[in-house]
Amino acid sequence: MASTRKPTFKPATAPRQSKAGRPRGDSAEVISAQRSVEPEAKAPEKPATAAKSAVGGSKAAGRPAKDGKTLPADNVIAFPEPKKRRQRRLVLWTLSIVTVVVGALIAGAIFSPVLAVRTITVDGTTLLTPDAVQKALSGLEGKPLPQLSEQEINELLKPLVQVRSATMEARPPSELLVHVDERVPVALLKQGDSYVMVDVDGVQLGATKDLSAVALPLIDAGVGTTNTELFKAIAAVLDTLPADILARMSTASAASADAVELKLVDGKTVVWGNAEDRELKSKALEALLRMPADPKVPVSIYDVSVPRHPFTK
Repeated sequence: MASTRKPTFKPATAPRQSKAGRPRGDSAEVISAQRSVEPEAKAPEKPATAAKSAVGGSKAAGRPAKDGKTLPADNVIAFPEPKKRRQRRLVLWTLSIVTVVVGALIAGAIFSPVLAVRTITVDGTTLLTPDAVQKALSGLEGKPLPQLSEQEINELLKPLVQVRSATMEARPPSELLVHVDERVPVALLKQGDSYVMVDVDGVQLGATKDLSAVALPLIDAGVGTTNTELFKAIAAVLDTLPADILARMSTASAASADAVELKLVDGKTVVWGNAEDRELKSKALEALLRMPADPKVPVSIYDVSVPRHPFTK
């Protein structure tokens, strides 16, 4: 913007005389012009509106004064935090605290000596005594219950061949209950002067010298070892029979895998056939044995080789 100030003119002082007594220059009088510039007047500051203070509050806050001090931001409007954001932050804090507490409790339970094993209880044993199982698991005493696993228990019980598998149940603060699933003997095998009990897999579960002491059929020695097809066929048949029917068997033999025969303690014969439809044949034999005896029609053979059409003769 162009200045509106007017120059002021002052008359010049008398010119100095030259040595010759005449003034310098052609003019008798010299006029000089001098311009004085006054400082510009400061434009008045516009007052900040309420909306400007609200939106640009950060600019107004802490505005320095002329003397270097900071002026208070009295014109800043503080809006409350949204309710959803406040709730979300509260939920996150709560979840974090709960997670830390639960983690500490779990870690304390896993390693706490308060939950150490002091008592081992065993059930489900018939061939074995509970003391034998407890002795095999004695290495678990003093170990916290949460650190135990069924895999570890089954590994410790492997030397006991009578145990097929085992499950565990923790009873805080210090008791371990072990449920033993034993192998089931299905027959006897003669070995020298003794008779060895075997299960369906041919595992030897014990021995006795008194044949009458164990209510199990004796497998014919002609069958051979327990890994033959004949033994597997006979053992599969015996494993299907109910315990009360199995106890009535005297011997079991097979000319081939398709010709399994059983002998009852009373001398009667059961023609079984092959190992197919074992469940159905077992039910048919059970029904035949429960039929009332007729003195006029004595029975010497029970034939269940065709289970849907069993007969006696």
